[in-house]
Amino acid sequence: MNSQYTMEWNLDSLFSGGSSSKELHNYISELKKNMDVLLSAVNKFIIPEHSNDSKDLEDVIQLLEKATKQLSEFSSFVSCLSAQDVGDKEAKLLVGKRSQLSSLYATTISKFDQKLVQIEENVWEHLIEQQTLIAFKFVLNERRKLAKEKLPIEQEILLNDLSVDGYHAWGEMYDTIVGKMSVELTNGDESEHLSVGQAANRLSDPSRLKRKEAFTELEKEWKKNSELFAETINHLAGFRLQTYNHRGWAHVLKEPLDYNRMSDETLHAMWEAIANNKTPFVSYLKRKAELLGLEKLSWFDLEAPIATSTKTINFDEAARTIIEQFSRFSTNMAEFAQTAFDKGWIEAEDRAGKRPGGFCTSFPDSGETRIFMTYSGTASNVATLAHELGHGYHQHVMDELSVLNQDYAMNVAETASTLAEMVIADAAVRNATTQDEKISLLEEKIQRSVAFFMNIHSRFLFENKFYLERRNGIVSAERLSELMVEAQKEAYCNELESYDPTFWASKLHFHITDVPFYNFPYTFGYLFSLGIYANAVESDGNFEESYKELLRDTGIMTVEDLAKKHLNVDLGGLDFWEKGIELCIADVEEFLRLTENKIR
Repeated sequence: MNSQYTMEWNLDSLFSGGSSSKELHNYISELKKNMDVLLSAVNKFIIPEHSNDSKDLEDVIQLLEKATKQLSEFSSFVSCLSAQDVGDKEAKLLVGKRSQLSSLYATTISKFDQKLVQIEENVWEHLIEQQTLIAFKFVLNERRKLAKEKLPIEQEILLNDLSVDGYHAWGEMYDTIVGKMSVELTNGDESEHLSVGQAANRLSDPSRLKRKEAFTELEKEWKKNSELFAETINHLAGFRLQTYNHRGWAHVLKEPLDYNRMSDETLHAMWEAIANNKTPFVSYLKRKAELLGLEKLSWFDLEAPIATSTKTINFDEAARTIIEQFSRFSTNMAEFAQTAFDKGWIEAEDRAGKRPGGFCTSFPDSGETRIFMTYSGTASNVATLAHELGHGYHQHVMDELSVLNQDYAMNVAETASTLAEMVIADAAVRNATTQDEKISLLEEKIQRSVAFFMNIHSRFLFENKFYLERRNGIVSAERLSELMVEAQKEAYCNELESYDPTFWASKLHFHITDVPFYNFPYTFGYLFSLGIYANAVESDGNFEESYKELLRDTGIMTVEDLAKKHLNVDLGGLDFWEKGIELCIADVEEFLRLTENKIR
C-alpha cells in the first residue's frame, strides 16, 4: 500500500546537496560578509546625544535583522544535517563553523548592547519612542538592561571567543559520543543493533521483559560512558559558574529566568502548586502498578501501556488525525500541519544513525519549518508529532513580525506545542469506541501530567543540587547518579521500585549549551497551555484570532505581562497553577473510577 506522506524530510528545497552543498557554502560566505558589515556599523555607531539622532540606530537594526535571519537559517540547517546522520563528517565541520559565526555574532551583539548602555537615560527614553523604533521598544530595553549586568565589553568579547572551544565544544563532544553509541537488543531469535533513540522507543513496549531489557542495556551503555559524560556536564556547569561569578551573579537561576522572561516568584509559585497536589498522581502510580500486576512500578514501567495489546498507528493515519483535530481547534493550525506533511517538512523514519529525541526548527529566511523525530507507530509518537507541529505553528504566526521581535523564550515555546498535544489527546479520549480504549488513552494523557509534574521536577531538583555541589569542585559520575536518584525519589514521592541513576547522562537537556535549566519551561508551558485551552473550549468562536495574538506577543513581553493581558491572571499566585492542575487531577479521578474493577 502506497503512503500518502513521506517519512523523510526534504532538505534540498532549502540547500541542495546536503552537507556538501555549494549553495549552502555560498550562503555561508554571504552571511559572513553581512556579519562583517554589521560589525563595522556597530563599531562606527555614534552615541546619540539627542532623541532625534536615530539614524545610526535604525541602520544597525536593519543590518542586525538581516544577519540574525541568515544565521538562524544556517544554524537550523546544520541542526537538521547533524540530526539525520550522526556520522556525517561534513556536518560536524559545519557545526564548528556555526560555533565560530555564532561567537562573532555574540561579540557583535555585545558591542551593540554596550553602545545602548552608553546612551543617556533621558535621551534613551525619548529615542525609543520614535516612530521608527517604537516597535522594538521591549527588545531594545531588555537588551540594554541585561547589558548593564554584564562584564565590560572587552571581557564579554573574550568570553564569547573562548566559549567556542571551551564551552560549546563540550556540548558538541556530548553529541559526538552519543552518536557513536548503539544498543544490542533481541528481536525474536535474532539480535539487532539500535541507536539509543530507537532503543528508547522500546521503553513503551507492552512486554515488560522487552522494556526491562531495553532499560538495562541502555543503562549499561550510559554507564560505560559515564566518566566522559561527567566531564561534559561538569565543565559546562563550571564554565557557567565562573561566568556568573565574574559578572557578579549570585543566583544560578538568574540566567534561565532572564532568558525565559520569568520571575523567581512565578517559578516558585508553579512548583509549590505542584508539590501541594501530588497525592492524586501517586494514587495513579499505585493503580497503574496494580493493573500491571506489580507491587510498585519501576522506572522502565512509567511509559508502559496498560493494554495487553496496543494499536499501531501508521504515519498517514497519524497525519490525518492531527489535521482533522487541529481543524476543530484552529483552521490555521490545520492548514500549517497540512503544508508540513505535503511538502515533506518532517523527518520521522525509524532508522539507525539518527540522533535521539525530537525537535522543530524554523528557517526565517525561507519561511519554512522542519520537524525531526523517530516514528514507530505508537500513540506517544503521534503526541510527539503534534507537539512538534505546535512548535512549528507558533513560529509560523511569528513570521509576519520583524525577526528581532520573534525571539520568544523556551517556556512560551513549550506552550504552543503542549497545547497541540492536548488537542490530539482530548480528541482521542473523546472519540474512544470502547471503555478499554478510553482507559488506555486517558492513561496516556495522565502520563504526560506525571512527566511534567514529576519527571521534569526531578530534573529541576537535580540541577539545583548539582550546581550547589559543583561550586565546590568536580562532581564525580557516582555522585551525579546519587543526586539523580535522590531527586527522582523526591519528585516521585518515593513511589517507584527502582529509578534511573544515569538519567543525568542520557538526557540531552543537561548538556545543551544554549541555556541551563532546560526543564521548568516544559512544565510552565504545559500548565500555561491548559489555561489557554480552557479559554478555547469556553470561547464564543473568537478564540483563533486571540490565540494568534497571544503567540505573536510572546517575543515582546514577560510571561507575567502576557498572562495578564491575554488571560487576565496573576502567575505569581497559586490560583492559576492550581486550576490547571485540577484539570489533570480530573483525568486521574476518571481513570481511577474506570479501572476500579480491572485490578489483576
